[in-house]
Amino acid sequence: MVKKMDKNAARLRRHTRVRGKISGTAEMPRLNVFRSSKHIYAQIIDDVAGVTLVSASSMDKGFEANGGNAEGAKAVGVAIAKKALEKNITTVVFDRGGYVYHGRVQALAEGAREGGLKL
Repeated sequence: MVKKMDKNAARLRRHTRVRGKISGTAEMPRLNVFRSSKHIYAQIIDDVAGVTLVSASSMDKGFEANGGNAEGAKAVGVAIAKKALEKNITTVVFDRGGYVYHGRVQALAEGAREGGLKL
């Protein structure tokens, strides 16, 4: 019998491996991405203090686009960049959350760059 691979468990292993290498500080916080089938979420986190500084998602009030596609992910990236710049956060380290840098994750990063963040 062939066992089916648990995709989320593999993603969590990759995420743990990446998190061992990158960490957010007050000077350069971490931009974390989580995606589900319908929505996409982004947080800017200071790991030293253990605090979420800014967050944006496709479930926010007033969000018009669809979070399940690349256009919606790009809109979330622009929104989090706008919120970050209001709090004087200009540079972040990008944490792709164990996902492949492709599709919605890539669109969110590009949207954040267009919004003025340096990744």
